[in-house]
Amino acid sequence: MPVLAGRELRIVGFLCNWCSYGGADTAGVGRFTQPTDLRIIRVPCSGRIDPLFVVKALLGGADGVLVSGCHPRDCHYASGNFYARRRLEVLKGMLPVLGFEPGRFEYTWVSASEGQRWQQVVTRFTEQIHALGPSPARDILAPRRGLASGKGGDSARA
Repeated sequence: MPVLAGRELRIVGFLCNWCSYGGADTAGVGRFTQPTDLRIIRVPCSGRIDPLFVVKALLGGADGVLVSGCHPRDCHYASGNFYARRRLEVLKGMLPVLGFEPGRFEYTWVSASEGQRWQQVVTRFTEQIHALGPSPARDILAPRRGLASGKGGDSARA
């Protein structure tokens, strides 16, 4: 699938190695068209995803973050997705407090055999992020990054 509306945004995907990564692979093998905006990070289990990973990705300029793991009761590690769901639900409530639109983050469950479902999930989320547009954090943090890296700008004096 071509980049939506001629723009490629930065979308980070944290995918469970056992299910969702397999679902993404199944979608690729099945030649289902998918947006190219998503950058996948494979993790051993969705239960290993610290909500801070999502916050750091958004603060780092990601326009959206998608977390995907095994369906409940299908976790390779028995209960990892239950831990993930608890943490990620709390994170969803915290994102507006941190200044991020809640629509920039989503978590879902996709098994290794659900290639078509993976394609639908990633396409819908990508369309949602394109509707929101680029993350405002990118504009806010750009000047600070220049100062922190020593590339000019005004310096603060006490």
